[in-house]
Amino acid sequence: RRGLRGTARPPSTRQLREAEEAAPVFQYAGKAARRKDRVFVWGFSYSGALGVPSFVKPDAGWKKRRRIQPTPYRLETEEKISSAACGYGFTLLASNTTDITKVWGMGLNKDSQLGFQRSRRDQTKGYEYVLEPSPIPLPLEKPQQTRVLQVSCGRAHSLVLTDSEGVFTMGNNSYGQCGRKVVEDEIYSESHLIHQLNEFDSRVVQVVCGQDHSLFRTKKGTVYACGWGADGQTGLGHYNITSVPTKLRGDIAGVNIIQVSSYGDCCLAVSDEGEVFGWGNSEYLQLASVTETTQVS
Repeated sequence: RRGLRGTARPPSTRQLREAEEAAPVFQYAGKAARRKDRVFVWGFSYSGALGVPSFVKPDAGWKKRRRIQPTPYRLETEEKISSAACGYGFTLLASNTTDITKVWGMGLNKDSQLGFQRSRRDQTKGYEYVLEPSPIPLPLEKPQQTRVLQVSCGRAHSLVLTDSEGVFTMGNNSYGQCGRKVVEDEIYSESHLIHQLNEFDSRVVQVVCGQDHSLFRTKKGTVYACGWGADGQTGLGHYNITSVPTKLRGDIAGVNIIQVSSYGDCCLAVSDEGEVFGWGNSEYLQLASVTETTQVS
């Protein structure tokens, strides 16, 4: 009688590791291959933040709107993008070239966080939703010389860092996060206002948006902050709003800060000696390794 052949034992971990090490390695890109400047997007798409119009308005009647793009999708753009930032339903892209157009925005624009995006039908009106990367004109004195180094996005405001003309801010300023005086009952939709900041101890080399606050790091290693401070996220020793970028002191006074970061209402800073400093909201124990306080100013 013909029987069944016995099942082979599965390979051991050691055998698998040896087989992996012995496997050939193929190099598909040559040594002279040039780096491609490409942008990939993924995530929630209904606001237009991914910059692909067909996701929001399908180009064929039988197609459905794409609520979520779960994997990286290549954004079709001919621009050489060097900086990108994501806000709450909107996106900024920037190029550090000397071309006239240097910044593009897409997605939610109800607070003019993408600047004034003029409607094609009515030139006096602006779009509240921008479905594809659209130019954001900056009030530059030397548009053919100045370069944009970085962009950053908050809940409803944006920061644009340049190499020689300071920082430009736009969008919601209800708490002074754009670094200008808070105007009661100011209407932010369809606003043409782009504010310029350049009053720092030295050139700003990094900008960071929290939810409703802003951080600025200068070449000298100092940090400035403005905006909503109810959780201590401005790091200024109080819990009030601040509409003028103000230098942080406390434990980082005199320290050379080489990087700052913020998400929501919590902030971190790294010094040139590798020390880490934190302030702001610690409700979820973000700073629990050094303090039990839920709000650090």
